[in-house]
Amino acid sequence: MRRRQFITVLGGAAAAWPLAARAQQPAMPVIGFLDSRSPDTNVDRLRAFHQGLKDTGYIQGENVAIEYRWADQFDRLTDLAAELVRKRVAVITTPSTPATIAAKTATTTIPIVFATGYDPVASGLVASLARPGGTRPPA
Repeated sequence: MRRRQFITVLGGAAAAWPLAARAQQPAMPVIGFLDSRSPDTNVDRLRAFHQGLKDTGYIQGENVAIEYRWADQFDRLTDLAAELVRKRVAVITTPSTPATIAAKTATTTIPIVFATGYDPVASGLVASLARPGGTRPPA
């Protein structure tokens, strides 16, 4: 191989390497956010949610995506939870018990992070506080 051909091949490989490396990067994780209320009633909660993500190193659009589903009616929660499951989100977060129940009904494999004002054991959301059961994120 001549020197000029070698430099051309080497240059082409160097130019293609960033494309190949970019293609091998894992996809951005997606958080499913499910709530029975409208986003207008959740402004402060959403601000705190985004700040909590930022505090742990996650910034929407940079290294995590969020799929929001707003039911506005309780009877739509089950369908919206199933939609998030079909999208294969990495985790579902729910700020209310009805949304948590809908998410729990829709999946046994996707972790659910929830907030509730009720006793999660008495309401059937978890088996116990010491061992909540259900799914665990991969280690």
